[in-house]
Amino acid sequence: MKKIDLKKIDYKAPKGMTKEEALVEIEEMKEEIIELQRRFYAGGKNSILIVLQGMDASGKDGTVKKVFSGVNPLGIRVSAFGKPSDEEMAHDFLWRLHKEAPRKGMIRVFNRSYYEDILVPTVEGYLDEKTIEKRYKHINNFEEMLADEGTIILKFYLHMSKEKQKERLLERITLERKFWKYDASDAKARKNWDKYIATYEKIFDETHTKHAPWNIVPTDNKWYKVYCVTKKVLETLQEHAPEWPKLKDSPELKCNKDGTCSMKKGALK
Repeated sequence: MKKIDLKKIDYKAPKGMTKEEALVEIEEMKEEIIELQRRFYAGGKNSILIVLQGMDASGKDGTVKKVFSGVNPLGIRVSAFGKPSDEEMAHDFLWRLHKEAPRKGMIRVFNRSYYEDILVPTVEGYLDEKTIEKRYKHINNFEEMLADEGTIILKFYLHMSKEKQKERLLERITLERKFWKYDASDAKARKNWDKYIATYEKIFDETHTKHAPWNIVPTDNKWYKVYCVTKKVLETLQEHAPEWPKLKDSPELKCNKDGTCSMKKGALK
């Protein structure tokens, strides 16, 4: 991966692509995701870990809602990670996330992730550089281990402009339905915008790997953000969702070589 300069990447949808066309395609893709996710869950061969990172108000919650509405809830879990609790602080920094890793057949979405354990201490300066560098290595090893065990890792950075963030943060104090999202710490973090962006660029440089690549998603147009993430999830399921599991022979069943089965006489009374 070439060194990323986020300032050179557009925040908006490409010219020539309309919201109306994208929304139609999104709905078509979601219908296919719903079917493939059921097969993925039933097959139980692999798992998918989706990592969502981005500045405050970049739309992580909305992405989950829009992309995965309609999927079988048995096969998906969403985990949000804020400031570690005292118990979590008493363990290694990956402990609270590792135990949330998806089992076979499951899609697990991390709304923020272990990357916060590099991002925040780097910006706020409460861990030394040597410890931070070790964390990069631990994360790469962790993701490689998950991949070796059958987890497909999709990492998305929701790329939002500073101007758009201001607009969305103001909505949290003007729109009643968004009051609950207001957090005084958002304004403090915004003051360190450049430090956060520089740290994200370092994260991409250190942790973009073949088994866990980063996807930079323009986010100022919410519909385009949803389009990009939906498309990537669909492509992943198309590649990895198995066919429906076949029936296995049992004392009650008589199965043929072609995979068809019939109930033995008297098995159901």
